[in-house]
Amino acid sequence: EPKCKFSRELVGIFAEEGIEFSGVDILADEGLRAEMKTYSNWPTYPQVYAKGKFAGGLDVMKELRENGELKEALGAVPIEERIKALLSSKDILLFMKGNKASPQCGFSRQMVELLGNKLIEYDTFDILEDEDIRAGLKKFSNWPTYPQLYVRGQFIGGLDICKELEEEDEFESTIKEHLEKPSAAA
Repeated sequence: EPKCKFSRELVGIFAEEGIEFSGVDILADEGLRAEMKTYSNWPTYPQVYAKGKFAGGLDVMKELRENGELKEALGAVPIEERIKALLSSKDILLFMKGNKASPQCGFSRQMVELLGNKLIEYDTFDILEDEDIRAGLKKFSNWPTYPQLYVRGQFIGGLDICKELEEEDEFESTIKEHLEKPSAAA
């Protein structure tokens, strides 16, 4: 049981939000207590860490909760929900290494060229910036490689599939067909 009202309040927020966590009793170790203030550059407790990084104190957690961002900020949103949210936010989304302006591998560069040659408007997500998405998307799509192209939440394929569709002169029509369907990401 937390020994101060601020810690109790934070534990209550986490319980209401269904966020699993573990805690450390900083009152049991004065050295740890002092070191944590220095490490975090945060003068008060409780202190919240997510994935080894300092996320803030009670006031920050309350603000994140008010903005509906608490679970995401702490990495407590299931990866499938995060992926579906990304997919539903864009009509055409390419998960790739880098971005359209700066692809970071040859396969991503080829996919950017393929889409660019067709003058198709699309958005990108840099999987190098988010390891959770990078790993989770492989399971979500049941596809082991990148880039991965989605249209209205529907997985179209990786570079090999998209090139094959292009060789069969079906790439543009496949994209247009999926743009007319309701989003599969909902």
